[in-house]
Amino acid sequence: MSILVTGGAGFIGSNFVIDWLAQSTETIINLDKLTYAGNLANLASLDKKASHVFIRGDIGDRDRVRSLLARHRPRAIVNFAAESHVDRSIHGPSEFIETNVVGTFSLVDETRIWWQTLPVAERDAFRFLHVSTDEVYGSLRPSDPAFSETTPYAPNSPYSASKAGSDHLVRAYHHTYGLPVLTTNCSNNYGPYQFPEKLIPLVILNATRGKPLPVYGDGKNVRDWLYVSDHCSAIRDVLAKGRPGEVYNIGGQSERANIDVVRSICGLLDRLQPRKRGSHADLITFVKDRPGHDKRYAINADKIASEIGWTPKESFESGLEKTVTWYLNNTAWIAGIESGAYKQWLDTNYGSRDQ
Repeated sequence: MSILVTGGAGFIGSNFVIDWLAQSTETIINLDKLTYAGNLANLASLDKKASHVFIRGDIGDRDRVRSLLARHRPRAIVNFAAESHVDRSIHGPSEFIETNVVGTFSLVDETRIWWQTLPVAERDAFRFLHVSTDEVYGSLRPSDPAFSETTPYAPNSPYSASKAGSDHLVRAYHHTYGLPVLTTNCSNNYGPYQFPEKLIPLVILNATRGKPLPVYGDGKNVRDWLYVSDHCSAIRDVLAKGRPGEVYNIGGQSERANIDVVRSICGLLDRLQPRKRGSHADLITFVKDRPGHDKRYAINADKIASEIGWTPKESFESGLEKTVTWYLNNTAWIAGIESGAYKQWLDTNYGSRDQ
């Protein structure tokens, strides 16, 4: 038996692959295009595992997907493959449409064609789990109830619009063709192996180097933070117990304003790696807000708790300390990803913003 994981060299995907193989002997076929955020160094601990088969490839390559399905006959597909950074989608939306919409269509359509040829028992047991985001629901006001699985979609960035499109495609393939799909919409992830364009690793690395800690606007935008290993356990549970055609929201029960997240990181670093003079919080720098910046996200995870029995194990405080400690202890991994392309991206996104 095997499962096919797409985007399994990225941040969440690689954590999922590592966690899965630590608990199961079932083979993972790992398909990843290895764009800037896909990193084989994330998977270095699996180099000698025969149950991990890595294949470089694009979910939009229908011939490659068709061949993998025919050869490996996976009992499930978990689709992490996506472009996932809002700021990048503002600077260049076309890649997001190509990967998140066209790529997901190619993957789900090839899966449907192959799935329809399977014997009845294999067809019934098969699952296609599509990993998505809470950003498809839009923005909440401070007094609004948290997003539920029935919240209407209202995406506000090219990234969230492209993920909304992929969610709708996956849903349509269940209702039109009967493909047994599952969709998960998660809140903001953080943890090991996250590419340092995202808030938490960016702040950790900048702080340890004495660089400014850029905070958009007034820093009061609120997110629900989910430790990545909790997200991985939720996906495993949904894959095992979820009802085909259903959506499950996954949240960390940890709403925090961005400025409070940054201050928490600074407090941890003051304890774990103090500056010679002053606090790391002295480096906080408010910069011009991103266009269309959603004010608040919050997840109502009652459905996954009641139907599947999943709740997060990590608090924000425990997960953040694990994350900061991991980055402090993995300087070689950091050095390996800090290419010229990444530094150019930081200049593009933050260099022109008024402080």
